[in-house]
Amino acid sequence: MARLLAKGIDLFIVFLVSFFSYPLGLALAIGYLAISDSLFDGQSLGKRVIGFKVVSLEDGKPCGMRQSLVRNLPILLPMAFALVPFWGWILCVMLSVPLIFLELYFLFKLDSAHRLGDVMADTTVIGNDAQRLDLRRSQSWFADQKPMAP
Repeated sequence: MARLLAKGIDLFIVFLVSFFSYPLGLALAIGYLAISDSLFDGQSLGKRVIGFKVVSLEDGKPCGMRQSLVRNLPILLPMAFALVPFWGWILCVMLSVPLIFLELYFLFKLDSAHRLGDVMADTTVIGNDAQRLDLRRSQSWFADQKPMAP
């Protein structure tokens, strides 16, 4: 639940910026979310307040900009549609609802408690404690998959 609170803080910041200065504010908010997990040595503002950090499962280093972008794509894609008035907002809601449910499903159903964005970017959220880097995976999530037969 603390992870949801941290993301909620980030989304509240995004909402405030977007609401008071649409559409430029929304574009800035999308930019913030794209890189948010690479700020402050792997901490978005929400994670910094709660005391979490995003690290790469590949090497245990703090989340980089590319990984931050990939791990936030399930939220960023619907938000990008909101830049277009009316029809874009409808598409935003239509995409957001299933993606949010999918994110929550992964978060609560996977044994590792990783959300869809974490799986896509090979990242994990840890307490801001250097001792927790033992959570690293030795290989990518996708390395376990066998190629599909033609």
